[in-house]
Amino acid sequence: MEQKLHTPEGVRDIYNRECAIKLALQKKLNTVLHLYGYQDIQTPTFEYFDVFRKEIGSTSIRDLYKFFDREGNILALRPDITPSIARAVATLFETENFPIRLCYAGNTFINHSSYRGRLKENTQLGAELIGVDSIEADAEMLAMVVDGLKKTGLKEFQVSIGHVDFIQSLFEATNLEDEQKEEIRTLIANRNFFGVEEILDHYEIADQVKEAFHQLPELTGGPEILADAGRIAPGEAARLAVERLRQIYDLLKIYGVEDHVTFDLSMSGSYGYYTGIIFRAYTYGTGDAVVRGGRYDHLLEKFGKKTPSIGFAIILDELMSALDRQKIKVETGHRNLLVYTDATEQWAISLARTFRAKGKNVEMMKRNSWDERETFEAYGKRSSVASMLYLREDRKIEVINLQTGEEKLVNTKKKTKQQ
Repeated sequence: MEQKLHTPEGVRDIYNRECAIKLALQKKLNTVLHLYGYQDIQTPTFEYFDVFRKEIGSTSIRDLYKFFDREGNILALRPDITPSIARAVATLFETENFPIRLCYAGNTFINHSSYRGRLKENTQLGAELIGVDSIEADAEMLAMVVDGLKKTGLKEFQVSIGHVDFIQSLFEATNLEDEQKEEIRTLIANRNFFGVEEILDHYEIADQVKEAFHQLPELTGGPEILADAGRIAPGEAARLAVERLRQIYDLLKIYGVEDHVTFDLSMSGSYGYYTGIIFRAYTYGTGDAVVRGGRYDHLLEKFGKKTPSIGFAIILDELMSALDRQKIKVETGHRNLLVYTDATEQWAISLARTFRAKGKNVEMMKRNSWDERETFEAYGKRSSVASMLYLREDRKIEVINLQTGEEKLVNTKKKTKQQ
């Protein structure tokens, strides 16, 4: 049998500099979530299949990784962390009536096609605010997204906000069958509004409703589009949705994040459990949203706890791609390489202990007398080492900045005698 040493399709190894960047981003984002008062939670990588069943409204069943345990129970790798947290909260916080603020980081698994290089395993970092249905809760989530993305160094991005009730009211006003509604929903998601109009022309639909769909492409932009959305809103639920977005925007101005906020009333959300505002964050250098989120006021009911909720997930792999293509440097901390010989080993260990006690990262590497310094410089450069300390037997240290090429010679002989 042929031994497979490569990874399966849709997953990959992450190491060295890239892995350091990923962990640094997680740390930066976690700092922001903690500043807002969110506490960490970890849920299992796999759950009982029922946690992600069709009625939950998460990922399509055919896209789940499913397997059996010893007892014959069907298990699934999590495609989405929110249902896992909903299940955990309904169990662990069953009697809690105060707001619950939780944040997490973990990998998700979706067995979709790898078309255009899409990964089947992604790392998500996010937050959930459970127990509050208010414009204040919605605004807090959106402000936290903006603050988090800015913390990573990202400058050019927009958080696009919509509302499920607005677009759903349009669908209901058509009186079409679910199959036709889903077809229209797909066309809108692909920004194919000509296709939407072709379908609507085949059915007896009120001119007012057709006109509302016709104007959907224009309902994307700043807060000024909310007035237009209010005028074409086909019912009370849609009008209340627009008014809520207006009130949220007023709070976002107080947070000082309004420059990164736009609206898109054609947005319907990728998960079936969304019930209120939905939002995505976009930037250039990646083909998909770097953040997805929304309100899901009825999801926890399916696990036995009736309470409103809102949350978001930052897709770290997409964020890393965007930062790389935008040439935004992520500080990962300095690594130092300490090169020594048999004769300088005791000195090297003493130096390394001193540096590590001060919080400096030091990698020790022993050389032979015939080894060339350039060999270790080359290793350091390809291993993302910041500086190299090359110990000489005359008690001098050659300090080389491997990023700039600058060198200096430090004489420690006199200092050693005094000690």
